[in-house]
Amino acid sequence: MDNQVISTLQQLKSIFESDSTLPLASGNTPIFGEGTDNASIFVIGEAPGELENETGRLFVGRSGQLFRKTMQEADFDINKDVYITNIIKHHPPGNRDPTPIEIEAYRPYLDRQIELIKPKLIITLGRFSMNKFISGTTITKIHGKTHWITIIDKQIMLIPMFHPAYALRSPQIKNMFIEDFAKIKSALDYQAIMGDLPISKQDTTTQIPLI
Repeated sequence: MDNQVISTLQQLKSIFESDSTLPLASGNTPIFGEGTDNASIFVIGEAPGELENETGRLFVGRSGQLFRKTMQEADFDINKDVYITNIIKHHPPGNRDPTPIEIEAYRPYLDRQIELIKPKLIITLGRFSMNKFISGTTITKIHGKTHWITIIDKQIMLIPMFHPAYALRSPQIKNMFIEDFAKIKSALDYQAIMGDLPISKQDTTTQIPLI
């Protein structure tokens, strides 16, 4: 994939949908992403579930409905403010966890999506998408906390959050999930005030190389 000639999400999507080398492409619906190409919030889940594979849409199951409802209650329009995708863009058999080889195979597409959209904030849902940017910790320790990452030459705010499927396991976790989403507005307000600070001024910075 030559990023030099890919200047739009539609171009990237077309290349993705015709990529038969991807490990889970055979027999599955390609689910690239959903949302506006100038979204301020970029949400990364883990992988499409069975219902997503059937419908070709993201976050449409029970956990997806919780995500959409919580985002709306946080006063965001999911069709205008948010772009959603997954680290794996085809359904893993049996809803199993993605493997490191699969994550690496889909990585160039996710990296280029971020580069093209240039969001102000990245939200990771669950441990697999969190581990793309932050390692050596657990989602239970850092959920809802703001981090700064550097992609190419741009600083982007990142907030790891519980996956909505995990949030459905207990009322306590669900409440924490909702509370974390309530922090998005203030995080974006802070980012707007601070702007693109030099990397040395950031509290937490992770260098993320993109292809």
